Amino acid sequence: MTMAASLLKSAWTAVSALATRRVEFGCDKIPYRFEKVPRKKILNWILVEASARARVAKPWGYPTILQVEPTNGCNLRCTLCPVAEGLERPYGMMDPALFRKLIDEVGEHVFLILLWEWGEPFLNPRTYEMIAYARSKGIRLVTSTNGHLFAKKENAEKVVRSGLDTLIFAMDGISQDTYERYRRDGKLETILAGIRNVVEKKKELNSPTPLVNLRFILMKHNEHEIPALREMAEKLGVDALTLKTLYPGHGCDPEMDRENEFIPREPKHRRFRYDEQYRRIGVGRNPCRVLWISPAIHWSGVVCPCSFDVEEHIPFGDISRNTFKEVWFGEPFVEMRRRFRDEWKSIPLCRVCSYAYKGGDCSRETVVSAVFFGS
Repeated sequence: MTMAASLLKSAWTAVSALATRRVEFGCDKIPYRFEKVPRKKILNWILVEASARARVAKPWGYPTILQVEPTNGCNLRCTLCPVAEGLERPYGMMDPALFRKLIDEVGEHVFLILLWEWGEPFLNPRTYEMIAYARSKGIRLVTSTNGHLFAKKENAEKVVRSGLDTLIFAMDGISQDTYERYRRDGKLETILAGIRNVVEKKKELNSPTPLVNLRFILMKHNEHEIPALREMAEKLGVDALTLKTLYPGHGCDPEMDRENEFIPREPKHRRFRYDEQYRRIGVGRNPCRVLWISPAIHWSGVVCPCSFDVEEHIPFGDISRNTFKEVWFGEPFVEMRRRFRDEWKSIPLCRVCSYAYKGGDCSRETVVSAVFFGS
């Protein structure tokens, strides 16, 4: 699509949204439709999208998507996950009062919250409460879980009653041997019980939500299970099955990909494109838009540029001490956007981020397929 055609399409989308008060966009190939949206919210969305396209240092509106971390603790020790190796920053759980403060300030602008970052979100027992509060403000929510806590039926009922829109179950194997290769300390039968409990509770309560998304990360040791995966997903009664490529490891040297035992054999299952020397092929213009539309907020209230800033090396502020407005439009965030626009390769975090390489566009490429079941 040419630049002119892209601009024309964007303009038509904006006009149509204002006229109909309907907005639609996808997240991990799952469509989200918003009806009867206040025009003020739509106008903010249009301005933020324009800000991201123009890459202005100070956005023309508030973010429309938030990534919020209920906790950075976890009950598994997944290989390649920095939480399993031990984080430099403290562990803790977000206070619901802090979450409400955030929602009360920016909720009228936000369409979607990705309610996870580093850790198992439901280890925070107040996560259900936070979901319900955001839903009461008209915000849609997606979260990802390793599923073990939903083996308890009372937790399955709480998540269905919370109003959560999408629940991703991360299950990267259909046998225990395959599953535990990556999900260390995980039990396949436990996550299967959790999935069944949520599916059954949805039926029992006649609830259309949450959409249950079975997520399978493609790796060398599990790619042979793909043919049998769809049948298992259908039998479980999930709503969707998504296949996602593997990020080879946060903070890892890209030159080590050749030795990485988890990168799939099949090139089509890999996240990145490689040259003849098995080096990642970089991009010229980095397509990332996160600095304009979707900041990461850690459990403590610290605001970071994105989920790749695992250790809070680039904190922009703390919403437990400042307003979100002060952080979002503050000089540290403005300078980061300016630097990204002018010389993104000079930023260590961005230089090794998924977006820096061909195949790594997290908004378009990393989920390679989605299959939907039922009506």
